[in-house]
This record gives sequence, structure tokens and C-alpha cells, in this order.
Amino acid sequence: MPMTRTDPRPSAATDARNRLTDPADIAALIASDHRDPFGVLGPHPAGDGTVLRCFRPDAAAVEAIDPDSGAVLARLDRRHPDGVFDGRIDRPFPQHYRLRIDYGTAGGVWEIEDPYRFPSSFGEIDLHLLGEGTHLELYQRLGAHPRTLDGVDGTVFAVWAPNARRVAVVGEFNRWDGRLHPMRLHPGIGVWEIFLPGVGPGAAYKFEIRGPNGDLLPLKTDPFAFRAEHPPKTASIVHGLPDPSWDDAEWLAGRAAAQRRGAPISIYEVHPGSWRRVPEEGGRPLSWRELGDQLIPYAAGLGFTHIELLPISEYPFDGSWGYQPIGLYAPTSRFGPPEDFAAFVDRCHRAGLGLILDWVPGHFPTDEHGLARFDGTALYEHADPRQGMHQDWGTLIYNYGRAEVRNFLLGNALFWLDRFHVDGLRVDAVASMLYLDYSRKAGEWVPNRFGGRENLDAVDFLRQTNVEVFGRHEGVTTLAEESTAWPAVSRPAHLGGLGFGYKWNMGWMNDTLRYMQKDPVHRHWHHSDLTFGLLYAFSENFVLPLSHDEVVHGKGSLLGKMPGDDWQQFANLRAYYGFMWAHPGKKLLFMGGEFAQRNEWNHDRSLDWHLLEAERHAGVQRLIGDLNRLYRELPALHVHDCEPQGFDWVDASNSADSILVWLRRGDEADRPVLAVSNFTPVPRQGYRIGVPHGGRWVERLNTDAAVYGGSGMGNFGGVEAEASPWHGRPCSMLLTLPPLATVLFEWAG
Repeated sequence: MPMTRTDPRPSAATDARNRLTDPADIAALIASDHRDPFGVLGPHPAGDGTVLRCFRPDAAAVEAIDPDSGAVLARLDRRHPDGVFDGRIDRPFPQHYRLRIDYGTAGGVWEIEDPYRFPSSFGEIDLHLLGEGTHLELYQRLGAHPRTLDGVDGTVFAVWAPNARRVAVVGEFNRWDGRLHPMRLHPGIGVWEIFLPGVGPGAAYKFEIRGPNGDLLPLKTDPFAFRAEHPPKTASIVHGLPDPSWDDAEWLAGRAAAQRRGAPISIYEVHPGSWRRVPEEGGRPLSWRELGDQLIPYAAGLGFTHIELLPISEYPFDGSWGYQPIGLYAPTSRFGPPEDFAAFVDRCHRAGLGLILDWVPGHFPTDEHGLARFDGTALYEHADPRQGMHQDWGTLIYNYGRAEVRNFLLGNALFWLDRFHVDGLRVDAVASMLYLDYSRKAGEWVPNRFGGRENLDAVDFLRQTNVEVFGRHEGVTTLAEESTAWPAVSRPAHLGGLGFGYKWNMGWMNDTLRYMQKDPVHRHWHHSDLTFGLLYAFSENFVLPLSHDEVVHGKGSLLGKMPGDDWQQFANLRAYYGFMWAHPGKKLLFMGGEFAQRNEWNHDRSLDWHLLEAERHAGVQRLIGDLNRLYRELPALHVHDCEPQGFDWVDASNSADSILVWLRRGDEADRPVLAVSNFTPVPRQGYRIGVPHGGRWVERLNTDAAVYGGSGMGNFGGVEAEASPWHGRPCSMLLTLPPLATVLFEWAG
């Protein structure tokens, strides 16, 4: 608050022993180009006394005062008209003092804490680990952390910018003036740090960086910010590490069992900004709290085991859907503060749902306020565009060979698990990380040290990340979106694999969707599209993904891909879902697919929830709920999703009729399930199928049931198998196969 100068003592400038500030230091401070501001500003020994220096542009007078009594300790003389002041006392300067700054009649008199009196908050171990790039909780040190130092509340800012000539913190608290708060450099590790008294949670800030050639860069957001302004604004916000309260101990205790290979895992993939909107309020997206009220009970009610969110790390462009993130440590501000996201995760767990995040360590955008040429050099990315630029997306590629960059990314993976209790990370675009020639022509890429196309640094990074994730958090998992035949993606790193828990089966998705888009009259020529996947189905721990990527960019909706008239489109889609849920592999379905959204997904608007007023759409939704419940209820459908003993073809060769028959098996005590898919609109009466056991086989699900919008053709609840060998089995039974339908039978004994 404003105060009046009352101390009558003479100015320190009259002391002949006062050491004048070096003109070179003055010039560098004024030019905002001093590499070691803590070596000049603040208190410094001078003979048997102390010299105190500060830089306060526009100030008329500056005094150092006792914070308790207000007594003047030293009057600082102006050494330069642009605001460099210094003064001296004939003894060691008190540890506690404040600056009283007189801005004249227009600005008044203010008392502030001097940031340059506070020592570094970094310990030797932190500095050592940061220097070698092995600090797995580096988010505890870098970024903006509210602290109380020496009884004073403020924020410690720290940022890695090793090639910068000078770094300063700017914000409303200093009128975005980079001259006022240049930071302390820790030589050798390239970390800059400062404690700013009086700056607390909610303050917007950025870093003003002068590059190695002396040029001022565009203001940079904090790579470790825990909160950011709502786009299109781009500043970071002081928030501190999220420290929410949790009520999910029961879920965490059982998480390992819920996510193991033998568990029923059915994932509902969601873009939180367009799942549902509020038309009464301009079509705004739901907040985390509102999503907790609506999305969680909806997904749980349909029997899904997990929700997977498209990337929620702060991103500047809505049209990237989050896949071009800038603030990897900040949940996007679009849906509320970090604590609200944590509450959303907690509510998922209390509802029995796991929460998977889409995580993007494969690339980052070129926005000037982000990581691109962060300190004036290619710091996070490669300098060579043949290594550092994704041509397809116009984004930059991380330099996985640099220890500090690996540390930044690995620390981020652990951050989401540590601080937000996230249950899994789905890693985007793994293929683009693994191959140096990904989407490049000859001569447009740089071979590895052995002359090959494999990105060995990325391989090491992915393995290390999976080892640390699985080793530090019991029960978590990772999922790779990997579209090539790279071997052992979901095998442990110590066995030569990449170490992921699961891999998306992109081949299954492409083959089966290609088949389903064919007119049924042509499907007999493409029968192998449905059977080929079983040749490699157990080479990885697969997830069958019908993701957002299949319903954008002109591809149409899943329903829109289906051939035929309206009835046949719905019947095809239902039959396909039945085929998918009975097929080996965990399940993933993008939002809207569960009620047969007609339109292609649009990230700027809500799903078409009004479609549920139509019976056929509501029927598909009921089918998904029943498929999920049956998948969880029958061990034969999930226990050996990832092992060959869980699957047995009965008839894979009837391409003429486009019919497939197979068995799913659990453990020895589990009853087998028979699945039959008829992918033509021709109903089949008295169709004989071989089975391993006689007795009754109960019809557990029929996608042609009237309740799902079908014709209601079926087997009246079940069929008796007789001792007539067929399909190499000791018994057989005569079935009615509905048109364009999948039917599931459980042996009742």
C-alpha cells in the first residue's frame, strides 16, 4: 500500500565506500539482455558492507526498509535515468527487507518484496536429475509453483531453455514488461528460475525469451503449466500442482483385475466437446461437472467398462480435436479447471468405469507461443526438417534422442497417472514415431546409425515409458495406435517388445469395414476380409477399434457405410456389431455409433440425440447395451480374448452364403458360446451347424430381434443339439439364421 518517506538519514550515495554499479551491467539490464541478473540485482557483499541494487523503470525514488518497523535501511540512488538504483550500508544486509518505491504523483508509493533477495529453491539432487534428464517427477520442479518462502507468499517459476541468452517472466503483475523479472540461470542444465513474491494462483503469465543471437522471441507459454487460458487466449495460468481429494480407493484396489488381458474391456471413445451440448446457451460444450452428471451414468448404463477421451491436454485449435497439443501438463480449460477433471475421473471410478486418455507424444504444432524453437533453437524438435517435421500434418516431431525431451514426455505420462488417477494412456500415431521414413519419399528422411528406417530413439523412449508406467502404477495399462506389422508391440520390453498393454487392431478394422460396405451380392468374393484377421488375432493383445477416425473426413458414419435400403443398413450394422462383440479382442466404439448416428461426426456440434426418438436408432442402442452386458457376463467371450484357445472356427469357408460360424471358449469350467453371422439378406431355415456338445444351446442374443429393430426371426429361445456329426464335431443342430444378423448361443448342458 502507498506509504510516505519519513527517514531523515542521508542518502547512501554520500558514502565514499559505495561501489558503483558497472556501466555494462546497467546497459544490459536496461536492454533486457543480462544473462545473470541475480549477480547484479539484490543484495551483494561489498567490502565490509552490502550494496543493494534494483531496476525499477519509471520510479522516482527507491528505499530499502525494515518490513516490521518501516525504518529506512538504505536509500538507493539512481545510477541511470531508465531506472537502475543502488545503495549501500556498512554491514551485512538484513535477510528480511522490502523495497519502498515512489512513482511520483501519478503512481504513488508502493512497498514490494524484492525477488532478488530470495535464494534458489532448487536442491542439488533436483539439479543433478534435471541435468541428466532422469527426473521422473520434474513437474514438481519446473513450471509455476505457489510457495511460501521466508514467510512470503509467491510463486516459483522455472523453465528449461538452455540456449537462451536471457529469460524473464511476464504477466499482468509486471505489465508484461520483460525488463522487470529476468530469471536466474542454473549453468550447465539450462534451467531458469525465479521466485516472484505476491504472484499467486490465477495470475496469467508467459516467458519472454531472448534467443542465442539476441533476438526477442514471441512470448512463450509454460511447457509445464498446469492450467491455461481458454483459447484463443494463450497465456499460462499460475495454478500449482493439482491436489484433489479422492474417493476411489475401491476402484484402484481392483483396477489390475479390471484391465488384465482376461477381463471384459469395452471402451466408449468420447470427444468431450461434442458428445452433448447446451443449445439453450449457444450450443456450448458441457463442463467436466456436467459430463460427470450425464456421460458417466450413460456409459455405465450401456455396460461399457471404460471411457476413453480424445486428447484433453491444452490445444490451441478446436479442429485438431486435441491431437495438436501445446500444454501437455494442463487439462484443457474448455471444460473447467483441473480439479473438475480430477472429480470427473473420481466419479468414473465410483461408477465402476476406467478412464483412458488419448496421449500425443508423437508430434506438436508450430504455433509460435508453443514449443517450436522454444529458446530460439530446435530444442524439443529436430533441426533437420527431414527428421523434425511431419509432412502430413504440418507439425513438429520430438527429438527422442535428447534426454531432456524424453524426460519431459515420460514425466508427462506419469503426471496423468500420479495426479489424476488415469487408468490408461492410448498413445496416438505410434507408427509415425517408429519409422523414420513415415509418409516420406526416398531422400526425404535420414537413416538411423545402422542405415535402417527404424527410429531407434523413439523405440527406446516407448519402451522406457511403458516400463516406468507399468512399474510405478499397479493396474494401469497403455494402448498403441500402431497401424503396421511392427512385431511385439504389446509384449513386455524385457522380452524384446515395445511394452504396451494393448494394440489397436487397425487391420481388422480396415478389412471388416471394407467387407461391410460391399453389397451383399458381392460379399462372397471378399469372404477373406472377415477371416484373415484370425491368422494374426493372437499375435498381439488386440483392441478392435471403431474409432473417431472412421467417421470423419468424408468417410461418413458407420450407418452410412452400410449398403442397401434403410432397413438393410440398420440390419447390416447390427450384424456387424454382433460379429465384433463375439470376435476375439477388446472392444472400442466411438460415441454416436451406439445409436447409429446418421451424419458424419462434426466436432463443432452435438451428437444427434434426437434420433433416439426413432425406434430403429433406439434399437441399436439397446443392442449395444445387451452386447456389453453379455460380453461381461459370459467368460467365454472375454477370458481368452488374446489367446488362441479362446477361439475355434466351426465353418469359415461358406463364402457362397456369406455365413461364418465360430466358437468362443473360456476356461475349462466355462460354457462355450457359438456365434453365427449371416451377412446376406437371405434367411436360412434348417441350417445345420456342428457343435462340440449335445443338449440345449440357448439363444442368448439375436441382432434381428424385434426389440433391436429387426424382423424378429429366430430360434424360439434355443435349440437342442443331436448326436449327428457335422463340421468335424460330434453333434449338430438345425438353426434358423435371420437375414443380415448375428446370433449367439450358449451351451446350457
